[in-house]
Amino acid sequence: MFKRCLPILSWIKTYDRDAFLSDIIAGATVGVMLIPQGMAYAIIAGMPPIYGLYAALVPPVIYALTGTSRQLGVGPVAMDSLLVAAGIGALHLANIEDYISTVLFLTLIIGSLQLLLGILKMGFFVNFLSKPVISGFTSAAAILIGLGQLKHILGVDFSQSNKIYTLLSSIFVNLEHINPFVLGLGITSILIIVLLGRMSKKIPTALLIVIIGIMVTYLFDFSKYGISIVGEIPEGLPIFQVPEMEVKSFGELLPIAITVALFGFMESISIAKTVEERHSEYEVEPNQELRALGLSNLIGSFFQSFPVSGSFSRTAVADQAGAKSGVALIFGSILVSATLLFLTPLFYYLPIAVLGAIIMVSVFGLVDFSYPKALLKHRKDEFFLLLATFLMTLFIGLIEGILLGILLSLLLLVYRISNPHIAILGRIKGTDYFKNVNRFAEEIEVLDNILIFRFDAQLYFGNKDFFKKELYKQIGRKGNKLEYVILNAEAINYIDSSAVAMVERIVKDLRSKQIQFIIAGAIGPTRDIFHSSDLINVIGKENLFVRTFEAVDYCSHQKEKNRIQEKISLQSKTNQL
Repeated sequence: MFKRCLPILSWIKTYDRDAFLSDIIAGATVGVMLIPQGMAYAIIAGMPPIYGLYAALVPPVIYALTGTSRQLGVGPVAMDSLLVAAGIGALHLANIEDYISTVLFLTLIIGSLQLLLGILKMGFFVNFLSKPVISGFTSAAAILIGLGQLKHILGVDFSQSNKIYTLLSSIFVNLEHINPFVLGLGITSILIIVLLGRMSKKIPTALLIVIIGIMVTYLFDFSKYGISIVGEIPEGLPIFQVPEMEVKSFGELLPIAITVALFGFMESISIAKTVEERHSEYEVEPNQELRALGLSNLIGSFFQSFPVSGSFSRTAVADQAGAKSGVALIFGSILVSATLLFLTPLFYYLPIAVLGAIIMVSVFGLVDFSYPKALLKHRKDEFFLLLATFLMTLFIGLIEGILLGILLSLLLLVYRISNPHIAILGRIKGTDYFKNVNRFAEEIEVLDNILIFRFDAQLYFGNKDFFKKELYKQIGRKGNKLEYVILNAEAINYIDSSAVAMVERIVKDLRSKQIQFIIAGAIGPTRDIFHSSDLINVIGKENLFVRTFEAVDYCSHQKEKNRIQEKISLQSKTNQL
């Protein structure tokens, strides 16, 4: 029980000196990344930079104790920050103090939701977030984040928006007010980050550009050129503080919380699963991951943290640096603690333009071009789903975009199972194999008096009419010579009550036309439904066969089933023979 709630107990006994040293190196590497990233992502969330360090302090430690992934880098991330800014920004709060308290309350709600879903074992919810939806949303959100940071790169102040046309309009209106010094610093920072990143992935480019930016601003007094700096940052660790809870705002925050909670979990579990493939010593458990993220956000909210989840970049760096366990996260938090205790005065001269450059380089790397190209070539329906999610996120809004994208993906799923693949089968010459006549046209034997119809989905109220229409279409094509209809039911794993009634009508109708209805290859759960619904008596026990060629032999030569064939074809939980 304790090991399930605290996975650290399952591996800490075998933790050795070599793993400890690897975790120190990995933790220091990730911590170095986390300091500038945390401050940058706080700006995306609309929070003062110090709150990015607060979010990098307590939540990673909680996850290290409760999470099942040993390399996942939990902390502030760009997407969650943007969702928070979009959701809270729509509330039009009066001042920054109200904004901060609302974000902390939102974090508490998010953590509680994730913890509750984990306790109820609802980790499967993440399956409803399909890859095309996520890719479309992520690319659109990355563009919105990048464009939103132009205010820091251009040195102009314009209103933020999660709608691209409003954002572009604000940018163009203020182009005449560009500060050339800020622009020069921003572009230079971007170029340095990109060039150093191409030279070596091991170089802590974000931290390096932060140090350079601080030194140059301090030495040359860039503030006199209108270059905004971070300014005074409070020293010390965050104090324990219960978020201000307002019942009246709970209803407004709940949709935002649900979106961030599910998206954050999806982001984390997909990253954790990717890294898990390279490590055979442990397995990621989705429901425990939900609980771990929930506790990280829940407890983090009491220490002034905004929402956190798994970071792809920091996870990749931790893995490459040799992280062996969550202890690496703890060392990263220790480094952040040291920064909060002793180094915050050093960030006084950090130019905001440098943080904007870090964000822009980071998020534009999230815009995916290869996946949409592959979908356009091979899966056009999923490409249009991705494109629709992308455009809705850009033009309607972040939260609306991802929710509408999920709705469209579910509608596409319903369409597919309502119009599933069907096939007319024939015997491949000289064998007992029965395959799709459209795929093996020249090698197939088709008998005029037998129709073999395969339906590749469950039978339910949503596709029963499609089944009936397609079946009768093929029956009509056979003409008056048709004597037998064989339903290959290997792919049918469920038949609901509406479909049962439809099958009964078909059987009786065909019987009135002197056509015998036969089922071949029905699997156990389907046979159970035949018996429990009494459909077995309508079809007739003699008309159930284990394999298609046995049913064809019966139709062609009136070859009866032997004892074992009859036993297997009729076996069910409710009728053991």
